[in-house]
Amino acid sequence: MAILPIIRFPHACLEQVAAHVDATAPETAQLARDLLETMHAAPGIGITACHVGIAQRLVVIDLPDGDGPHVYANPEIIWQSAETSTQEEGSVSMPGIHAPVTRPACVKVRYDRPDGTKAEDVADGLLATCLQHEIDQINGVFWLKRLSRLRRERALKRYARLGRDSL
Repeated sequence: MAILPIIRFPHACLEQVAAHVDATAPETAQLARDLLETMHAAPGIGITACHVGIAQRLVVIDLPDGDGPHVYANPEIIWQSAETSTQEEGSVSMPGIHAPVTRPACVKVRYDRPDGTKAEDVADGLLATCLQHEIDQINGVFWLKRLSRLRRERALKRYARLGRDSL
């Protein structure tokens, strides 16, 4: 396994729609392992191949109170609840910046398993938020786009300050 370099906002790959992956390919399994190690080192609870500059539809999530890491190849949301939930979100590609984002409280996701079969999972709480956040990312929607204009501008100013302060 390897820790891969994480690209930083505003890299073009973060706004690119990612290509489908072959969930059964050995290189996909290796990339998933590398993403997991990279995410833990960041640290984070979710990461996509896009975060390391690879425009592929691969998502890894490992929640602190979850049941271990989950890999989602080619995930798509096929249902979402009308009820919403607001959680603090951020990105490994924009470290140090967080803001509240409101999303559907519950989702159903379809994805490919490593054996090539399709799976569907229903998620709520933090897992639902993470899935929506990461699926947005592989669809070319960076999380800042989910903020109001004012919150987005404030987040960008804080991020710019963080960059200057680290010089």
